[in-house]
Amino acid sequence: MSSSDPKTRPKPGPWPPAPDAAPVPPSSWAKRTGFRPKFSGETNASDSGQIALPPRARENENQTDLEAGRARPVPPLANGEPPVNEKGPAEKDQMVKKRREADGANKGSSGAGANGHTGTNGAAETGTAPQAQQPRRRPSRNEEVVDVLPQNVDDEGFVGRHSHMKYELRDTPGLVPIGLYGFQHYLSMLGSLILIPSVIVPAMGGTYEDTGNVVSTVLFVSGVTTLLHSFFGSRLPLIQGPSFVYLAPALAIINSPEFQGLNGNNFKHIMKELQGAIIIASAFQAILGYSGLMSLFLRLINPVVVAPTIAAVGLSFYSYGFPLVGTCLEIGTMQILLVIIFSLYLRKISVLGHRIFLIYAVPLGLGITWAVAFLLTEAGAYSYKGCDANIPTSNTISEHCRKHVPRMKLCRVDTSHALKSSPWFRFPYPLQWGTPVFHWKMALVMCVVSIIASVDSVGSYHASALLVASRPPTPGVVSRGIGLEGLSSVLAGLWGTGTGSTSLTENVHTIAVTKMGSRRAVELGACVLIVLSLIGKVGGFIASIPEVMVAALLCFMWAMLAALGLSNLRYSEAGSSRNIIIVGLSLFFSLSIPAYFQQYGISPNSNLSVPSYFQPYIVASHGPFRSKYGGVNYIMNTLLSLHMVIAFLVAVILDNTVPGSREERGVYVWSESEAARREPAIVKDYELPFRVGRIFRWVKWVGL
Repeated sequence: MSSSDPKTRPKPGPWPPAPDAAPVPPSSWAKRTGFRPKFSGETNASDSGQIALPPRARENENQTDLEAGRARPVPPLANGEPPVNEKGPAEKDQMVKKRREADGANKGSSGAGANGHTGTNGAAETGTAPQAQQPRRRPSRNEEVVDVLPQNVDDEGFVGRHSHMKYELRDTPGLVPIGLYGFQHYLSMLGSLILIPSVIVPAMGGTYEDTGNVVSTVLFVSGVTTLLHSFFGSRLPLIQGPSFVYLAPALAIINSPEFQGLNGNNFKHIMKELQGAIIIASAFQAILGYSGLMSLFLRLINPVVVAPTIAAVGLSFYSYGFPLVGTCLEIGTMQILLVIIFSLYLRKISVLGHRIFLIYAVPLGLGITWAVAFLLTEAGAYSYKGCDANIPTSNTISEHCRKHVPRMKLCRVDTSHALKSSPWFRFPYPLQWGTPVFHWKMALVMCVVSIIASVDSVGSYHASALLVASRPPTPGVVSRGIGLEGLSSVLAGLWGTGTGSTSLTENVHTIAVTKMGSRRAVELGACVLIVLSLIGKVGGFIASIPEVMVAALLCFMWAMLAALGLSNLRYSEAGSSRNIIIVGLSLFFSLSIPAYFQQYGISPNSNLSVPSYFQPYIVASHGPFRSKYGGVNYIMNTLLSLHMVIAFLVAVILDNTVPGSREERGVYVWSESEAARREPAIVKDYELPFRVGRIFRWVKWVGL
């Protein structure tokens, strides 16, 4: 270009417009929260018509390959402009191309682009008019794509999920693949579905036959509620089932003082009390969702709140896990070590394209340990002369047998007769244990717990949507999902599963590992669950799992639950001192304050009527609250002894009162309703089927 004085020489031209100056790139946490700075040049248009974030201009944004332990190189940027795609748009990923054609993105890009800005938290936000279309930069594909939860954003504002998910939300690859992947999906979550009845039924004084019947009921209710949620809830591929969130309050109710001196069939009496509390709490949760109050409550629920709350659910059962494993150490430790080896050391091994050891770590570990325990039982390792495991310890005269009978019951695999006594066909029906009994103090405890369950589900909705859907749901869709979970828990209370029904937290991990995001696979698997629930021998077989093996599996499941809870911090600025202090205080006080309530009034030499691993749940009889109102004492002592309640209260108060920017807090960003209705992809993902959505279109707070 000439450097002459423009006043003395005519201006040459016309020249092509100069490229805009490269803006200061937003940091990764700003991208993840959908932060949109006010300075110009921050957004550009993608080929799908969505407003998107540009690539970094001053530094290379390498994508880390967690499995290989090194960063994937990204071509350097020249003058702040993205590199030219040499292969052209025709060589783009075929699945993404199919999705865009199905969504009509090419037809309506100009209309959707004005409202389609998407951050890593995935919301569609209103933005400025799109600029010139630029080709999309794709990462290097030389490295293996790993099963990680959504964290980084590509150049178009999409979370990098489409490149590694085999099937997304609306994909229907065929009956055979859907059946295989659906079976795989449910089998990988086997522990979450069947282990809770193995804990609460013996605690209520139930027999192995009662455990088998409750397991069959859980499978039936889980299948029905999963179908309901897939069609009329959030419509995400989330399996519904008995949540660990309800386990601690259920154990607290089971160990209430009024149930300690019961004679006769304790199981049915206590189960009816649990049913009444769950039904009332579930109705409260349904009102919370369908009234639209959940949309307002979402403003208080952020990653810094969800992370310690869910982590506290897993950490709260430390007194139950290994103390019970230690009663038969060789079997329990073998179970734990096998699951760890399969899920960690052998996780990369693939057979026919499937990481069988990672996906099936729990059932494989259970099967091998069960086989070894059977061989030890048959070899006489747990046989003691003159002792019978079927005779109660209180009726045993010999001191030698008193010492060994508990070990025989826990280690032997032939002490349960549930498989022999269970019928081949059994239909679970409502009120099968009797008419529910309602007590307001137990119902209020469960109402508070239903709020914690809703917080858990909010985190699952957001994380799973980033994996499988085009955008996160709108607040109305979240409210609709919470409302349906309340109705599902009402069904669980009527059928008598012992706990409420909610979206299992392990769904997110399972989707990331199996790479199956199709809701059709989840729906088909739910139908299989319903069929299996009608076969009584299935429940009897599951009830035959030795108790020590159940405890060993739960050690792994609870550790996973704690880790999945903390993984929500990836949406916030995890290095912020504000967030570190809030999470640290929440976790510490969630362990320390309940310990004060649980230990209050108990002397070291006191002779308790329950096993040591159930001691934390008898706090209602000796807690520090001792007013003249017994019901208030029960509620306060019970609630403040629950770890997750303390973690939630501390986190939600601090996170919403301590100053911090939206980017630092990692506020969940949901799709905006107005923009969502104009984008075909979001409508197809979350709209109710069978034109039900048109009937209730006036209900703005529970839909798109």
